[in-house]
Amino acid sequence: MNYAVKRFIQLIPILFGITFLSFLLMYLAGSDAVTEMYTNRGVEVAQEIIDEKKAALGLNLPFFQQYINWLWGMLHGNMGISYVTGEDVLLAFMKKLPATLLLTALSIALTVMISLPCGILAAVRHDKIADIVLRFGSFLGNAMPNFFVGMLLMEFLGIQLGVLPVISSGTDFRSAIMPTLTLAIAMSAKYLRQVRSAVLDELNKDYVLGAKSRGISNQVILWKNVMKASMLTIMTLLALSIGSLLGGTAIIESIFMWDGVGKLAVDAINMRDYPIIQAYVMWMAIIYVLVNLVADLLYHHLDPRIRLGVNAK
Repeated sequence: MNYAVKRFIQLIPILFGITFLSFLLMYLAGSDAVTEMYTNRGVEVAQEIIDEKKAALGLNLPFFQQYINWLWGMLHGNMGISYVTGEDVLLAFMKKLPATLLLTALSIALTVMISLPCGILAAVRHDKIADIVLRFGSFLGNAMPNFFVGMLLMEFLGIQLGVLPVISSGTDFRSAIMPTLTLAIAMSAKYLRQVRSAVLDELNKDYVLGAKSRGISNQVILWKNVMKASMLTIMTLLALSIGSLLGGTAIIESIFMWDGVGKLAVDAINMRDYPIIQAYVMWMAIIYVLVNLVADLLYHHLDPRIRLGVNAK
């Protein structure tokens, strides 16, 4: 418990540092959010109206005062009002979050179903045909960017075959298939190699050779010993993937018009909607900090060497 509290306290300054840097970068960008808002609406207004709008939004205040006002509101659950829609930022995020949660769950599930058995097979069949084919497929998957994979799926599954909708029509299952496949292909290609490496490393250790010499079957060694030892690496990879997906895969959500937090952030960037952008940065920071904290706690719990090292201090 003390270790968890200590790690959490260490992460708090990181969160504040991220908020300050992101707020500073948006301030230094020099873009006029109010003018951009009226321009996107196709409305020409007098400079006096623009100045009044800036004053109402607090954009005429000095940088540090703007930051302190935003930080104080954020700590009290108020992340501001959208410059474009006038909607509460926190409420806007909560509306988009279920779509991102659904896409995250489906992508992680499919990634595990593909990468785990394929990685184990590649390790067990080391340097044989199955291993070579799987490694080649992993290489291709890593070489292709997500947006390119998405475009290929749209072309073949959506346009040529017409079996799936090209553009999402909501959070229904059919609309989720192509963005899920796009994310899972890239992640599976990467994690297949990681699972293979972790399992292969364990298979080459002395305790495996000792177990084989005592007549223990390969299946028992693999599932009761090797996989248990490899789970630390696999769990860490999955934790980082969950953090990335929960943050919203902005490009994929935008390509498929998937109405999640990633697409919300891209739209906000195009419209210079700074409260939404700042909230998205904060969301990403919190997700990654929490994911890393959970990964640290899992390592501390599952690996006796780490626990002994911490206690020794």
